[in-house]
Amino acid sequence: MKYFRFIFFITIFSCSSAKSQISSPLPKDNFDRKVDSILVLMTLEEKVGQLNQYNGFWDITGPAPKEGLAAKKYQDLKKGLVGSMLNVKGVKDVRALQKIAVEQTRLHIPLLFGFDVIHGYKTISPIPLAEAASWDLEAIQKSAAIAAEEASAVGINWTFAPMVDVSRDPRWGRVMEGAGEDPYLGSRIATARIHGFQGTDLSSRKSILACAKHFAGYAFVESGRDYNTVAVSDETLYNIILPPFKAAAAAGVKTFMNSFNELNGIPATGNAMLQRSILKGDWNFKGFIVSDWGSINEMINHGYAKDSKQAAAIAMNAGSDVDMESYAYLEHLSNLVKEGKVKESLLDDAVRRVLKVKFELGLFDDPYKYCDEAYEKATVGKTAFQEGVLDIAKKSIVLLKNESDLLPLQKTGKKIALIGALASDKTSPLGSWRIAADDNSAISVLEGMQKYTGNELTYAKGADVTVGRTQFIWETKINTTDTKDFAVAIALAQQSDVVVMVLGEHGLQTGEGRSRTDLGLPGVQQELLEEVYKVNPNIVLVLNNGRPLAIPWAVEHIPSIVEAWQLGTQSGNAIAQVLYGDYNPSGKLPMTFPRNVGQIPIYYNHKNTGRPTMNEPESVFWSHYVDAKNTPLFPFGYGLSYSKFEYSDLKLSSNSFSNTDKIEVSVTLKNKSSVTGKEVVQLYIRDLVGSYTRPVKELKDFKMVELQPNATQRITFMIDKNTIQFYTPNSKWEAEAGDYKVFIGGSSDTSLEANFNYTVSK
Repeated sequence: MKYFRFIFFITIFSCSSAKSQISSPLPKDNFDRKVDSILVLMTLEEKVGQLNQYNGFWDITGPAPKEGLAAKKYQDLKKGLVGSMLNVKGVKDVRALQKIAVEQTRLHIPLLFGFDVIHGYKTISPIPLAEAASWDLEAIQKSAAIAAEEASAVGINWTFAPMVDVSRDPRWGRVMEGAGEDPYLGSRIATARIHGFQGTDLSSRKSILACAKHFAGYAFVESGRDYNTVAVSDETLYNIILPPFKAAAAAGVKTFMNSFNELNGIPATGNAMLQRSILKGDWNFKGFIVSDWGSINEMINHGYAKDSKQAAAIAMNAGSDVDMESYAYLEHLSNLVKEGKVKESLLDDAVRRVLKVKFELGLFDDPYKYCDEAYEKATVGKTAFQEGVLDIAKKSIVLLKNESDLLPLQKTGKKIALIGALASDKTSPLGSWRIAADDNSAISVLEGMQKYTGNELTYAKGADVTVGRTQFIWETKINTTDTKDFAVAIALAQQSDVVVMVLGEHGLQTGEGRSRTDLGLPGVQQELLEEVYKVNPNIVLVLNNGRPLAIPWAVEHIPSIVEAWQLGTQSGNAIAQVLYGDYNPSGKLPMTFPRNVGQIPIYYNHKNTGRPTMNEPESVFWSHYVDAKNTPLFPFGYGLSYSKFEYSDLKLSSNSFSNTDKIEVSVTLKNKSSVTGKEVVQLYIRDLVGSYTRPVKELKDFKMVELQPNATQRITFMIDKNTIQFYTPNSKWEAEAGDYKVFIGGSSDTSLEANFNYTVSK
């Protein structure tokens, strides 16, 4: 845009006595000088404006608002007092708002447009927890790239994803939005998603800003209740919670979002240790931090700020750069600077961070680069996207149980009953956080199975999962009483060879604000399952859910169980292809499945305790329950295949190494079946004695291996000091001398092990 480059050159000229600079534009990558040239021209109010984010506030295609809050926001936009907006989508609307920012404001600074593109825009990938079950980093990165390309086509240049919170409590509804319970797996997936969203060149037309959230500790809320208090030790904070965030910063993520919760008595939005000391200090993060929705003013509710003005001061001094929908910065920050309660240098630092990201996106070169209506029409929903989300959906499915090889289903000559309201549902498979997707746009399981015409397939609902929405569009009411359709489903099951039952949670039963205290099948579904089982035990249970469920009865009775999550637009096709054996499942659980809610939190990398067992068989004085086993229903990393894999011959190249050396560990993997399959080979390590007590196992590496029938392959991993380091009482990451165990297998429950010793040489 020539007019905009002219404005920029005038800016350069205004900042220098050297008139010749007008004809010598700065190098494209010299963003710091460009930012400073603009910053020196800004009023205090305009600086604050760049840190103000508004939600979309009027029908942009209609007349400008004349009164109320919408009118105020509109005037703020024209005055240059808005730096970014969220929940505005579509080229026409984005262009209209951007035009106001770059053609009507004094300094013509372009806006950022953010949107919750969590697992897709219109074309929806599996929920993030499901994608994590694929353990396929390349596929996860591709999924994020698809979301970025489609979102960028409608004018969006910033997504509030990925969520990288380590989650140990499935009662918390937002587990669906992350990568599960393990910091190593979470770190690898965070990196993949960031690279997918941002690409290798942020100025690319297909790239959008990623946002690592929620910083920090949000998933550790007490009792799994959203927005609740978090209290954790430094050992847990540094070794479990922070690693995926550190990986995100190292991967070049451009934005962070702080979290709603308080952490050890200080709300995260006002936590200087997190934001200034760790993120911007120790990790040298150069992007900017955005508050979560209204979280600056929520410090008043926390009892940490007496009013909005004090909350604004606390947040800015702590390092929170952009205010999302609190209005606290816009209303108070200028006066706080004038009163000396906030240093202008801190304000300038925040503004520099925001402006630099806008330069990196290329918005100063072309503020309308995301506003091409022809490109929008050609891009949204294109066929290649459908193929991509189908690929990741199939890879996300986990086979939990398959007795008597009931799966894969035979393709001809069978009577198959398909039962469950979720089997015909075309909206629920989209899952939570799919706010731009159209209802009824997913392929249902019924539609997917109908493509296989060799069997006699008959469908019965059995029972509704939900009975409609509440007054809030994001909530559903559960059917806890209506069983009138049981009889039809039971009669159908009785007449069939195999029953496929699709049960679980509706897509809107997980996500933000949807914590649960009961992790069983919601409503009357458990009763339906048991009644059908009485007349036909040949059941394939397909679970649609956004969190680990406690299903002990099903695990004891049902011969085949498939964890199919909420898989997005291509859900039904992916599930059908797995059920019929056209795709061999390879997914592994990213979270532990509990036997019951009383075990929670339950996770594989727990501590041993002082009394893990007792020698006296009749003793009760050890760490256990008197009414349930300690072990989970399904462990982290678990997942079956139609292939049969065997691990053997674990060997180390040496039984000891030092900080200047490394060792090689290898294992033989054999496919003892007639079916080609993929296996996620997982390496775990235990530090037997540490300055902090160490977990019984920690995931340290994994590899996806594909083997032909009856093939054998030697799988090798490397272990060095970085593999075994942790955050110690010395307040640093280091590897401690001592004895270790290494485990390799197909889940965290593997028992194939070897020993080694690590020494520190001076």
